[in-house]
Amino acid sequence: MEKYSIEPYKDKDEVSDFRKEEAYLRAKKKVDSLIGFYWHLAVYVVVNLFLIILIGVNAGFDGFGPYATAAFWGIGLFFHFIGVFGPDFFFGKNWEERKLKEFMDKEERNWE
Repeated sequence: MEKYSIEPYKDKDEVSDFRKEEAYLRAKKKVDSLIGFYWHLAVYVVVNLFLIILIGVNAGFDGFGPYATAAFWGIGLFFHFIGVFGPDFFFGKNWEERKLKEFMDKEERNWE
């Protein structure tokens, strides 16, 4: 009877099952972060509408007071957005390469 095995995987199917499980866990984590962001956004909208109306009716809608919570919480919401969707959301994955090619083509046309 063999007590210890040096090879952790005896069959290739076990390796592919592990990879599928790992991919599922990564996808689940991404979906959970998306759900978390959407809940954060929903709570932001509801709470800030309530606060702006409440503070605005009692103290007036002029000045920064009614909008302060929305502004500072909005900064946090923006960073949550960047954390979930990543900085590539605005520029795309190959944005830098496309811009370099565009500028190089423009320079080439100017030299001709």
